[in-house]
Amino acid sequence: MKNLMLCSVLLLLAAPAAVAQDKVSPAPTVESTIIALEQEGWKAWKNRDAAWFQANTTDSFLSISSEGISDKAQVVKATPTECEVKAFSLANFQFVMLDQNAVLLTYTATQDAVCNGKKAPAAVRAAVNYVKRGDRWLEAMYMQTP
Repeated sequence: MKNLMLCSVLLLLAAPAAVAQDKVSPAPTVESTIIALEQEGWKAWKNRDAAWFQANTTDSFLSISSEGISDKAQVVKATPTECEVKAFSLANFQFVMLDQNAVLLTYTATQDAVCNGKKAPAAVRAAVNYVKRGDRWLEAMYMQTP
């Protein structure tokens, strides 16, 4: 009987830790979904595909860089003409599940691009926030720095 009580107490003590850990640990499928979306966004940028940004960003989307802050309409308008991208690669992903409907992804990117007649920085650090709207993950904020 003492062993049964001891096991019950240990289970009760361990349960909150297991639940808390479950809330903080990202599901591998969410992480891989977000990374794939971010890679698709870079491909869309390279291919001058504004439709991707129209479909996969929130209405209040902001893009922040050393050049300034752009909203969704500005990004959609500029994507077909602003940059000529020869190549890019993304690495060093770090993923944080902020809650069930918000995530933060950071990474490094290398790029060979010219934007508005100026060579883009060869390497940048990026942070991106995705939020879940219905059953879709949408990009809410993108920020990069050389």
